[in-house]
Amino acid sequence: MFSSLRVSVIGVLLLATATITPAQVAKKSSPPPGKENAERGAALAESGNCSEAMPLLKKAIRQTLDRELKKRVGLDGIRCALTHETPYDALEFLDVLSRDFPNDPEVLYAATHAFSDLSIHASHELMREAPFSYQIHELNAETLEAQGKWDEAAAEYQKILELNPLVPGIHARLGRALLSKPQLTPEVIQAVKKNFEAELEIDPKNASAEYVLGDLAKNENDMAAAIRHFSRATKLDTGFSDAYLALGMALNAVKRFTEAIPPLEAYEALAPDSPTGHFQLAMAYAGVGRKTDANREAALQRQSAEALEQVKRKVQEGLVQQSPSEGAQTPEPPK
Repeated sequence: MFSSLRVSVIGVLLLATATITPAQVAKKSSPPPGKENAERGAALAESGNCSEAMPLLKKAIRQTLDRELKKRVGLDGIRCALTHETPYDALEFLDVLSRDFPNDPEVLYAATHAFSDLSIHASHELMREAPFSYQIHELNAETLEAQGKWDEAAAEYQKILELNPLVPGIHARLGRALLSKPQLTPEVIQAVKKNFEAELEIDPKNASAEYVLGDLAKNENDMAAAIRHFSRATKLDTGFSDAYLALGMALNAVKRFTEAIPPLEAYEALAPDSPTGHFQLAMAYAGVGRKTDANREAALQRQSAEALEQVKRKVQEGLVQQSPSEGAQTPEPPK
């Protein structure tokens, strides 16, 4: 009886083994999805065969589940794209890497160079394809602004307006270039104001233009105009935190404390760590007799100011540690 039972068990086991197909065996031993493409593509890229590697890398970056291998594939893909005249292919790899490795210094470094190279490539394309377009003048103006050459930048923006005075954004850019000059004469201020007003005629929904006009009015002590412009800016862009703060401060300045509270509360919601926001809101609350709220905001102002000072100290200490000490001598190598 036991012998027959043993034979039956062995038969069942043999039958079960026989039902396992070659495909099932292959499935169990096959590598994870995308790994084969990833390893082969990376090896090809790293040996200088980017043309063969790119199709494999493009598949692998979306398929592989191994994080280190995915990062390797992405970095290889970016390098191949930028060195083999297909720079826009880098965007596919940047999309995945920036999502899956958002704080990785190696990825951020690669992204910095990739976007810089893409910017240079696009500017060269623009110069080749449309050398007489107003965008060329705009690009030149932006470069001059980055160099602090405000007069030259303003001249480039002026050329654009001569070509087409209705291009959106150019009056505002001209106004900002003039406003950035180290010496602001009354004539320059008037030119700035005129340009931002012209910008609003072209684009009435330009919140930044309203904000700048409000700031100019505040500096001229025209608080009614400042409040009007700041208020418009907050309505045109509900996430414009500086406009809420500027509006609240202007209202506080003319002791319209009740009206100042809503924009200052909106600013605090957008910038909860701002000492200035807490201070201004404390002033508004005190102005309407809300002493408890004013005391709370005053305490928050002190806390946020202390926290900000600590951050500044840490940054300063870090810079000092990274910089060589004054008068320090380079040690001689051991003899």
